[in-house]
Amino acid sequence: QVQLVESGGGLVQAGGSLRLSCAASGRILSNYTMAWFRRAPGKEREFVVAISGSGGNSYYADSVKGRFTISRDNAKNTVYLQMNSLKREDTAVYYCASRCLTADWSSEKSYTYWGQGTQVTVSS
Repeated sequence: QVQLVESGGGLVQAGGSLRLSCAASGRILSNYTMAWFRRAPGKEREFVVAISGSGGNSYYADSVKGRFTISRDNAKNTVYLQMNSLKREDTAVYYCASRCLTADWSSEKSYTYWGQGTQVTVSS
């Protein structure tokens, strides 16, 4: 059984930064694409960013491009999301997902494993 545990969320002022972590246990996930999704209050869960198993390729949603950076440390079975220049509209619960089984990295239906989420709140 794979467990994904997110951490690093919190309250930050607009323009600030946070770094989220997603630690995987139970299975080595270095071969799998991993991703971050988020769900803002009253909205559907949406894709944020994904990274290939090797870490050599990544794909960002337009809304975060240039502000967020995904990375991974396969030795630690961990994926990171560095979030800079945060905006109020980035407020959401952020979820880590893994084991993408299709070529569509941006679809939540593609992923097998999910974390419980970590809250990010950006204040003005």
